[in-house]
Amino acid sequence: ATEPSEQELEEAKEYGVELEVTPVALDGFVFITHKDNPVDSLTVQQIKDIYSGKITNWKEVGGKDCEIIPYQREANSGSQTAMEQLVMKDTPLMKPKEGYRITKGMGELVEVVAEYENRESSLGYTYYYYLNNLYKNDNIKVLKIDGVSPDNENLRDKSYPFNTAYYAVTVKGDDSETAKLKDFIVSEKGQQ
Repeated sequence: ATEPSEQELEEAKEYGVELEVTPVALDGFVFITHKDNPVDSLTVQQIKDIYSGKITNWKEVGGKDCEIIPYQREANSGSQTAMEQLVMKDTPLMKPKEGYRITKGMGELVEVVAEYENRESSLGYTYYYYLNNLYKNDNIKVLKIDGVSPDNENLRDKSYPFNTAYYAVTVKGDDSETAKLKDFIVSEKGQQ
């Protein structure tokens, strides 16, 4: 799974369950736009400024003179949690503008960025693995961050700034078959 949100971890505690979150596979959290958008790279600070509402026009980041349409996911989705914890950190996300709905699923987010009528204005986020292996779209361009692309080499050496993982989320202290599977996955053989 993607990393649980603070709210999800708190809800588990309310039920007397402590979750153990173990990284098992490397991934990158990526930002996407339409392939026709001339912008190829954004900085970490530009991303924060866009999603906090300080930057609102692509011309402010080297693009055309048009409004940026920054799509978001619903609360507690894996990508929304990553956006809040990995990217924005202590910078509050702006509320989505009227008419730019929160998308309900990564596939929908990829579709609205690729096909929206003002598609070159769109900006969204997803996971590198998802975009490249589960939901390819020829109209999407993955943006570099600080000039670094989220390819496998840059994810492995951690030069890409939004490195993340997929996790085995288990009940702490559990010794069931699930725990044994998690232990195998993180072993040398399991990682191969």
